[in-house]
Amino acid sequence: MEITKPLPPKDNDFEALKAGLTKYNESFTGAVHRETVSSFVKNDSGVIVGGILGEINWNWMYIQGLWVDESIRKDGWGAKLLSEMEKYSLSKNTTNIRLETTTFQALGFYVKAGYSVFGELSNMPQGHTSYFLQKQLSL
Repeated sequence: MEITKPLPPKDNDFEALKAGLTKYNESFTGAVHRETVSSFVKNDSGVIVGGILGEINWNWMYIQGLWVDESIRKDGWGAKLLSEMEKYSLSKNTTNIRLETTTFQALGFYVKAGYSVFGELSNMPQGHTSYFLQKQLSL
C-alpha cells in the first residue's frame, strides 16, 4: 500500500474515486438520480452571452454557476436563466435548490429571487465572503 503525492488526477483515477464514493453513499441512500443540465443565452450570431449550469443529485438542484455578459446584464437574462433551471428542477420532481455566491457576485440578485442564506464562509476568497443559499420550490 502507498499514498501518492497530491497531483492533478488522471481521468480514470478520478472516476475510480467517484465510483467508490457513489457505491458507498448509495448503500445508505439507494440509487441516486444524477443529471447535469445547462441553459444558455445566445445572440443572433449564436455566440453564448450567458448561461447556467446545474446538477441534480440527492433530490437537490445545485446551481454550479450562472453568468451573463455585462453587455446584457441589466436586461433580465439572469432571472430568465434561473427561472428556466427552477422549472426544469420541478419537472424532475426536485424542489430543493442550492447555490453559492460571493460578496462581489450576485447575493442581492439571488435574495430577490427568493433564495435565503443558510451559511457564510469568511475570506473565501481572501477579503470576501462566500454565501450559501437555498430555495424550496412548490410542485
